[in-house]
Amino acid sequence: MPRSGQTVSHSAGGQDKDGSDKRDKRSDIEKGTTTNTLRSRPMRAKHMICSEVHKRTHAGFTLIELMVATTILAILTMMALPLARVTIQREKEKQLREALWEMRDAIDRYKDAADRQVFQIKVDSMGYPPDLDTLVKGVEGQAGKKYRFLRSIPTDPMTHSKEWGLRSMQDDVDSDSWGGQNVFDVHTKAEGTGLDGTKYKDW
Repeated sequence: MPRSGQTVSHSAGGQDKDGSDKRDKRSDIEKGTTTNTLRSRPMRAKHMICSEVHKRTHAGFTLIELMVATTILAILTMMALPLARVTIQREKEKQLREALWEMRDAIDRYKDAADRQVFQIKVDSMGYPPDLDTLVKGVEGQAGKKYRFLRSIPTDPMTHSKEWGLRSMQDDVDSDSWGGQNVFDVHTKAEGTGLDGTKYKDW
């Protein structure tokens, strides 16, 4: 049988060996953790650098996009301004044509009533109204009836005035002055050319 002293000595040696193995393993784990920590630091630093670069790049793209959008908006504005001017001019020309038609229609109805002797006229008037105000105020006809041909003198959209150029039957076609005998036709006093290339005075 083994002796008790030898057994105790053998058991203590085993315990020391086991403790040594555990310490070695713990040391290896700590070394591994330290190594991983040291390895992870450059990776985190690299990740932070990449993140910062990404942020700066993203901010740079945002600034570029803003500049591009501003440039496009400026170009569109420059393109829209001439179109807006043409639209406004076209609307004014439409209003001018309507005003001229309204007054000419009133003159024609006055002439037609005068030819039918609905009311008395001056001999040298040739059946046309003496002025535009007469079309608005009206003339007294048979049985005291009042004949009006124009509600009001329209405003010239080009000059923003109720003053119109007038022509009488006795005036030359190209005359810019009114003889005053009657009102055969009307025209605008505005200088300029329409979108169709003709002068406003010739409308």
